[in-house]
Amino acid sequence: MHIENFKIFSDLVESESFSRAAKLNGITQSAVSQQLRAMEKHFSILIVDRSQKQFRLTREGQKLYESAKEMLYLYDKLNSELQEMKKVISGTIHISTVYSIGLHELPPYVKVFLAKFPEVNIRVEYRRANMVYEDILTNSIDLGLIAYPQKHKQLEVLPFHDDILVLVVSPEHPFAQRKSIDIQDVAGQKFIGFEPDIPTRKATDIIFKEANIETEPVMEFDNVETVKRAVEINAGIAILPQTTVIREEAQGLLKVLKFNNQTYKRPLALIHRKGRVLTPAIKKLIDLLTSKDLNRLEDLEKAVVNAGDE
Repeated sequence: MHIENFKIFSDLVESESFSRAAKLNGITQSAVSQQLRAMEKHFSILIVDRSQKQFRLTREGQKLYESAKEMLYLYDKLNSELQEMKKVISGTIHISTVYSIGLHELPPYVKVFLAKFPEVNIRVEYRRANMVYEDILTNSIDLGLIAYPQKHKQLEVLPFHDDILVLVVSPEHPFAQRKSIDIQDVAGQKFIGFEPDIPTRKATDIIFKEANIETEPVMEFDNVETVKRAVEINAGIAILPQTTVIREEAQGLLKVLKFNNQTYKRPLALIHRKGRVLTPAIKKLIDLLTSKDLNRLEDLEKAVVNAGDE
């Protein structure tokens, strides 16, 4: 038995999916099945209860899974400690996040990080919010970045920062002549929002409920880029994170209005699975994303300026 065998088996148990385990390890579903049968033959036990319709481990399979997790943890811990002893900051960091954070919040941090640690490779996957949590819980991703973080006993939640929600309209909309607006003025307007399961949509619903106003929903989308395009053609107005519309506002494609006498914050957070061994590279990235160091902030500001020039 090799450590890779236990990794594939653990991924299979945690995802309860042969296809998912295959994708996580870059092999075929058939190879996952063969690995499972090889482990059953090696230990002379039945690992999966095949009499059940749903994926279920036998008692022996459960014991094997618990031991496999211990071995994988010790193996990852050893690798991490050896890297720290050699002062090596390298490897690949997998991040799962939603479009609004991945496209508008994360890039300056990644730019600063890679300039300092060029031997690290960062891969970003864009997912719906619920899938980001699933990616972390199934150990298929190292770090997640989400808005309006939800508590979970298996997750470590670290505050990133708070974004500000603003009203966004087309330059052709009557509101475009204003610099700010009362939330009550949104009542009765054609509104372009996110789909109901998107955290920012749930937040705007709460805002409207607390303000006791109703809007006319005309379109719903699952990502911020499509919402912005709909607002640009004056199909309606929207409430969006301020950082996601900086470029469009500068180009005159959208008009951004802050709310009078009220600030609506959108908390962002970094998440990873509790008990996961963090490599030196992951630790350094977490430090950057959660640090309030003034020098780091200055670097980020320069990175944002440079990114805008590219």
